[in-house]
Amino acid sequence: MIPELENVFKKYETFVDQLDGIFETVRKQHPDCVKCKMECSDCCQALFDLSLVEAIYINSKFSENVSAEKKDKILEVANTSDRKIYQLKRKAFKAVAAGEKSEEQVLLEMAAERIRCPLLNEESRCDLYAFRPVTCRLYGIPTAIAGRGHTCGLSAFNTGESYPTVNLDSVHTKLHELSCEIIEVLQSTHVKMGDVLMPLSMALLTVFDEAYLGIDADKKKPEDSQA
Repeated sequence: MIPELENVFKKYETFVDQLDGIFETVRKQHPDCVKCKMECSDCCQALFDLSLVEAIYINSKFSENVSAEKKDKILEVANTSDRKIYQLKRKAFKAVAAGEKSEEQVLLEMAAERIRCPLLNEESRCDLYAFRPVTCRLYGIPTAIAGRGHTCGLSAFNTGESYPTVNLDSVHTKLHELSCEIIEVLQSTHVKMGDVLMPLSMALLTVFDEAYLGIDADKKKPEDSQA
């Protein structure tokens, strides 16, 4: 873990705990509708991006909690997945740029894509479950983004009925705030880095070193450089 980010990570973990609480509340209120269970990996095939704070956090936990042997295998899968995601995004970008499809249409099509998460092991369990991203934690209960509702296709929530719904726009706003706080804490020269979004595969593959994070080594305090 990057020492300067400890407090930001604590805030992120507190936020995650709140979201976990919301999930459990909905599960208790509608036990027949939430179908999440051990070894169900429907959400592990979904294509989504991580905010900067999530990407650095999960990269850190991956380094700390996964054995070297298993890590190499996961990174190999991550590399393959990342190439597929890049190709899908590039194709989608070209379609929008050429006027062949609208952004909304492309987003809907991308949401339907299925790519196996590199952290999903052969037993259909997550190798980093305790530190999984926010999207994974909320999958299975009703959510909404830009006014459009969504829930897991395996759930039993009925269209047209009213249920407690998580506003993902608010969730993403909070994650963006924490990501921007990272820029401030590190005094990064990459002032727009808080806007970064990346798939989990890239988060695992990326080396979040001083160069990537825009940390000016010359500005470090003498005691820091001697540590």
